[in-house]
Amino acid sequence: MDRVFKALADPTRRFVLDRLRENNGQTLGELCESVRMARQSLTQHLGVLEAANLVTTVRRGREKLHYLNPVPLHEIQERWISAFDRPRLDALSALKQKAETLMNTDSEPRPEFVHTTYIAATPEKVFECLMDPQATAAYWFHHNVSDWRPGSPWAHRRLDGSGTDDVVGTVVEIDAPRRLVLTWTGPGEERPNGPARVTFDLKPYGDAVQLTVTHVNLRDDQEHRQISGGWNFVLANLKTYAETGGTLPVPAWSGSGE
Repeated sequence: MDRVFKALADPTRRFVLDRLRENNGQTLGELCESVRMARQSLTQHLGVLEAANLVTTVRRGREKLHYLNPVPLHEIQERWISAFDRPRLDALSALKQKAETLMNTDSEPRPEFVHTTYIAATPEKVFECLMDPQATAAYWFHHNVSDWRPGSPWAHRRLDGSGTDDVVGTVVEIDAPRRLVLTWTGPGEERPNGPARVTFDLKPYGDAVQLTVTHVNLRDDQEHRQISGGWNFVLANLKTYAETGGTLPVPAWSGSGE
């Protein structure tokens, strides 16, 4: 937390975070234009922000995209602000987009939703929780069903015994316990640019695991809002489940009667 306060003490670095809040996922060149600063100087400021975990980066081909990561701000919020000032808590909670994911080619689209969380469990346990139908039933309120082989279909199936799938897709890539990539669409849904895709990247982080979820090819702003709200709860519930075996209260949108 000392690094966070040191990073935030400089007005230039706060200005950089403001620019990323307005337009997340900028390259160094784009940030130089918006901040109006030489590359060498800005690189030093970004190094301080990265060391404080306030900025995370994503490789897309030869480009390096910079994303605001408000997890440290959330920790400050929980420790000092939430107990005293609910409006400020709500304002800080509006910083939703955060990122670190691995992009391999220039043809990859920019992530439209990125969420990074830290779970006090092993990568193997968290990875299993993403695929195990009983685990997903507990924290995601659906059975995730597949044989989990590249090219195989997968389904996000309701718990009511109806056999209804709310999301279907294909297993694009699976590299346990590091990476899982799935296409993501509603049954029978046609999308002009093809199905959306969700990527789960897991990295060891001390005695914990860093989990980054990336969603691309979303249809519109409305879907982005829906996806953002749903993922924020599901990933918080996954964290609770993996760490304690328990879950958060069932939300109204889950469709679960349990």
